[in-house]
Amino acid sequence: MSNETCDVVIVGAGIVGAACADALAERGMRVAIVDRDVIGGGATAAGMGHIVVMDDSDAQFALTHYSQRLWQELRAELPDDVEYEQTGTIWVAADDEEMTEVLRKREYYQKRGVPVEVMDARQLQEAEPNLRDGLAGGLLVPNDVVLYPPCAARFLISRAQQRGAKLRLGASAAEISDGRVRLNDGQEIAAGIVVNAAGANAAELTPGVEIKKRKGHLVITDRYPGFLRHQVVELGYLKSAHSVSRDSVAFNVQPRRTGQILIGSSRQYGAEHKEVDHPMLSAMVQRAKEYMPALGKMSALRVWTGFRAATPDKLPLIGPCPGYKSVYLATGHEGLGITTSLGTARLLADQLSGATPEIAAEPYLPSRTAKEHAHA
Repeated sequence: MSNETCDVVIVGAGIVGAACADALAERGMRVAIVDRDVIGGGATAAGMGHIVVMDDSDAQFALTHYSQRLWQELRAELPDDVEYEQTGTIWVAADDEEMTEVLRKREYYQKRGVPVEVMDARQLQEAEPNLRDGLAGGLLVPNDVVLYPPCAARFLISRAQQRGAKLRLGASAAEISDGRVRLNDGQEIAAGIVVNAAGANAAELTPGVEIKKRKGHLVITDRYPGFLRHQVVELGYLKSAHSVSRDSVAFNVQPRRTGQILIGSSRQYGAEHKEVDHPMLSAMVQRAKEYMPALGKMSALRVWTGFRAATPDKLPLIGPCPGYKSVYLATGHEGLGITTSLGTARLLADQLSGATPEIAAEPYLPSRTAKEHAHA
């Protein structure tokens, strides 16, 4: 591949890069994918794999809803190891104030065609008997899905390869420029288009891109079949997720097909090391036990961390990179990269092929942050 030429070279074989490779190869482009590690090794391996519709903003809703539909369309083709399960999400309201948010969410989702059900305290207890008593209720979003992200990324890469894409692992991109990617070993790949899908490391390759690393912890338990049926998230998660600068934890649990429970979620800025941060981990586990006390008796098999690429307005960067002629970005998805990977790939493929996208591309264009600088 030393002097290989292709139409598009994608830096990053996480789920976003994998989806982009598949979508571009499907449009007949000659694609190369490079990654310094393994398929789905970065944030993809540290994600919960929750395919969730979110409504922090209209643009976030549009992309998550669109992407969820694309996952539903892909479902029949996904191999068994992707563990695609339509568990639904229950957003738990701890008190009356949060029940007001449940009603607001219901109205927002219903207006936009997303099925939802409001649950009172009794219905919540019936749906998830291991939640503590005294919760006010919740909102069930039945179409939300959980899946296993590394295998989903592998599926997308292998389908891209069947469509002619070339994959090169253990190849670290040292420099991106218009028309080429230089690797750490000095080799170069020439391409008409370069796509930076390097997640939390994207800003190292295209300096000036507004991405911050956000560290997160995950815990997976031993097998407890039947303990948990839905992805269950506290509505307070939205309050903690709204903070773009301070560290926070929130109750967020997911049932795996194996009977294991995946426990999140934490957010930290400025933490550059991969090691488990024990005070953060214990705060996260403590938060989970406040909602599901029996989690405290379970044995944890593994704890790990990952870095997510966060942008100031919590929307990804999808499209031409300001300051370059032929470098595109597909990064900045923070905790929604698994959900929005397919929508991101479709938007990018539409931009590169001149097709009209199904949802407006403008909210995600990287130039939006550049414009803010121009006016500052």
